[in-house]
Formats: sequence, structure tokens, C-alpha cells
Amino acid sequence: MGETIVSMKNISKNFPGVRALDHVQFELRSGEVMALLGENGAGKSTLMKILSGVYTRDEGSLEIFGKEYGDLTPRQAQEIGVAIIHQELNMCRHLSVAENMFLGREKVKAGVLSNAQMEEEAARILEELKIDMDPGQVVGELPVSKQQMVEIAKALSTHARILIMDEPTSALTAREIEDLFRIIRDLKAKGCGIVYISHRLEELSHIVDRVTIMRDGQFITSMNFKDTTLDEIIANMVGREIKEKFPRVSCKKGKKILEVRNLNAGHMVRNVNFSLYEGEIVGFAGLMGAGRTETTRAIFGVDLKESGEIILDGKPVTIRKPEDAIRAGIVLAPEDRKKDGLCTKLSIRHNIALPNLDLICNKFGVINSQKELEMCDRVVENLKVKTPSVEVNTGNLSGGNQQKVVVGKWLARNSRVVIFDEPTRGIDVAAKVEIYNLMNDLKKQGIAVMFVSSEMPEVMGIADRIIVMCDGRITGEMSAEEATQSGILTLATQFENKLEAEAK
Repeated sequence: MGETIVSMKNISKNFPGVRALDHVQFELRSGEVMALLGENGAGKSTLMKILSGVYTRDEGSLEIFGKEYGDLTPRQAQEIGVAIIHQELNMCRHLSVAENMFLGREKVKAGVLSNAQMEEEAARILEELKIDMDPGQVVGELPVSKQQMVEIAKALSTHARILIMDEPTSALTAREIEDLFRIIRDLKAKGCGIVYISHRLEELSHIVDRVTIMRDGQFITSMNFKDTTLDEIIANMVGREIKEKFPRVSCKKGKKILEVRNLNAGHMVRNVNFSLYEGEIVGFAGLMGAGRTETTRAIFGVDLKESGEIILDGKPVTIRKPEDAIRAGIVLAPEDRKKDGLCTKLSIRHNIALPNLDLICNKFGVINSQKELEMCDRVVENLKVKTPSVEVNTGNLSGGNQQKVVVGKWLARNSRVVIFDEPTRGIDVAAKVEIYNLMNDLKKQGIAVMFVSSEMPEVMGIADRIIVMCDGRITGEMSAEEATQSGILTLATQFENKLEAEAK
């Protein structure tokens, strides 16, 4: 580790009704990976957006490479050598990989846009990073994990010496995470300073040199990673010790609530059969592309079903669209909460009220304001949504609090089946525990809980029963007691193995 390349002192930032940063200190050295940690809403992203020129600061000083700067614009920050990879993907889906990488920095030859030059340069960068991707491919056709790699390549194409990575692994496969860590080590060796924001604390040991911890918009501490423990880090993040990472409650298994028979929907949902019972949480495990999300979408009526039956409380239900599922009592908290679960430009109140208009309107279709407010206040109170008011736009909430609003709007309906798709993606340790406790509460109330997760410890820690999928099919099922990581992985690759066996 070398010289100090970023020094931020007494940084403060206010938003309407919220003090996001309160006299925060931050320092980054060349050739180091600094983990910036804290709960959702701690102020990490806000601090980094000030460094990258996205936000202006209200107070404090900023030094980059020994030179003091006032408020920066994103372009100025880029010219200095600062690049940020945002948690939320900012890709132009209709443009190619190369066009996205050079957006705003287009290559021009004789006054004409040179696609050939951009593709050539993009191919060189991708090859250097050992990312297997066609620079001419349209970004919207790529899976989310590949789009994330484009974001990383785009940031590195600016020859940045200060790289900010905000939850860079949230959408990556295990192989891609390994590739990312290799890229990070290469950048460290070249003297780059990297700020690494992540809620996946188990990743830190592979790449991190130091940690800076924030809480409620304030600087808490900074230390060498090797001199601390994960328990100490978590205690500093949340201000208390988290006794149980995966809280589990025991309930007596009751009657069958939901049965899915011979469900087929596209090539990713083939002949799916399973049941959900009172008093249990059922986890769906599998590798990326196994068909788990597609199964949830088919049940909820987002995707068209080719065949199959859905039986709720012993009676067949016809679900052609989400409205049918909602009315029947089957609801979904989707994987991409911003795209599919929320209207981020609308307030918390509007987001909770929107799917529940049938409950809060009179027979003439006029909203009963008192009913609406009572419903919203109940959700915010019961789920401990951190907000000064229900009138705050959901886009201004942290990831964990957004997830609570998504779940809360469905719980207001007394639903029978709640489906969670990657419910803890991009949220912090404490907020994860709150989501787990919420699932446990539903379980105790006799509501059927189904959840999809790519994090194996989470599935094993919370689920009472685990169903494993591979290539659009259910390949096995096991209880929590008999589940092992190797057992789940064997089932998650079983279909491929079967194909290999057939070939022999």
C-alpha cells in the first residue's frame, strides 16, 4: 500500500427530511482494497457519489491525489481518474456492449462515429480482463450477470486509478465472482485504489486490506481487515451484536395450502410439481438459469402457462394474470424490486395503496383516506420501515427498506401464499435478519412461504424444506436436517450429469 490518494474530511450531506452524512471521514491509499461497510441507509453510496461527482456536499473537504477540489461533476471526476460501478445497472439496453462502454466518449474518425474503432478497443479491454463477450452484442440481450461485467469493463476503459464498486457481485455467478477478484488483484498490483461496498461479508477475506465502517450517516471506525473479525465488523455496523444470523422457529406442519401440478411455461419451467404446507418455509435452490424465477413468475401469472394446475386450499384456481393471483391470495416479491416490485417515483403510501385499492375504496371507487393511511402506517410500523414519513418516494429509501415496502403491500391483503424471489439481494446483515423474522412470522400465522435464493447458507439456514431445480426441472427435495451444500450442488447439476450418462 502506498500514498494516500483520497482524503475526505468532515463530509456532510442533507436531503429533504434526512441527514444522510454527518461529518464523515474517509481515506483511500494506492494499491489497496478498502471495504466500505454499513447497513442500508448508513450513507456509503451517498459518500461515494460525492467522490464521483454525482452529488455535491454541504460541508467538508475533498483531496484527490494530494490536490484539494470543490464540488466535482461526474465528467471532472472521470478526468481525474475516478470511476464508479453502481449497484443499479445503468446500461442503455438497445445499444451494443462497445457503444455502452464508450457512451459519452465515442470514437470519431473524420467527423464520423467509428463503430469499428470502438468495437476494436472494447474487444481489447474485454480480452485484457479475460471477459468472454462479443463487443457487438446488444446489451439488452445479455443476462444481468454479463451486464454487470460490461459495467466493470466500462469503468476500467476510462483508465481509472480510483475505482468504486457498489455491490459488484450481487448479480454474478460464482465463476464470474472469481473473475472479478482476479481483475481486482491485477488492479491492486498496478497501484489502483479500490473502494469495495458489499453486504456479502464472507467475500471480504479474499480481497480486502482495510475496512471503514459507517452507521446512520456517521463514521464509526477504520481498521486493517486482518486485525478484526466478522462478528466485530457486524457489531460495529449495527451498533449491537446479532445473536443469530439465521433465526429459525419451529412450527407444527399443518394442512396443504398450495399444490402445483405438472406446470409448464417456456423451456425453463418443465413439468414442475410441488406442495406448500402451513407452518413451513420452502426454499428453492439451484444455479443461475435453473428456472426458479421463471417458476415464480408462471405461478403468479406474469408469464404465460402452457399447461398445469394450481390448487389453493384444495380448490383449483385459474391464474392468467397477476390480478388473478392477487385476488386468489398468492403474491410475489420479485427479484428486481425496482423494476418489477415498486413505482420508485411514487411515495410509500401510493406503493402500498396501489395493489390494495379494492380494500380501501368505497363502492363508488373513491379512496377512503383514513383506511389508506391506517394501512400504510400499519405496514411501516410492523415492518420497521426507516422513513420520516409515508410520503417519501420509495426511490429514496435504502434497498432493505424498499424490500420491506414490497412485502408490506402484500401483507396488507391477508394473503395465503407469499413468494419471495431473492428477498435479501443487496441488503445488509441486520435487514436480512428482519426479512428472515418476517418470513418466520408468516410461517407462524399459517401462511405458506416459498422463497428463491442463490445464497446456499441462507436456504439451509431458513428453509424447513429445500427443493432443488436444474434446467427447468425439479431434481430433488430434502429436509433442512438432511441438507448439505454438496448434496444441494449434486442435485443442482443432476440434469447435466444425467445427459452425460445418457451420452455414454
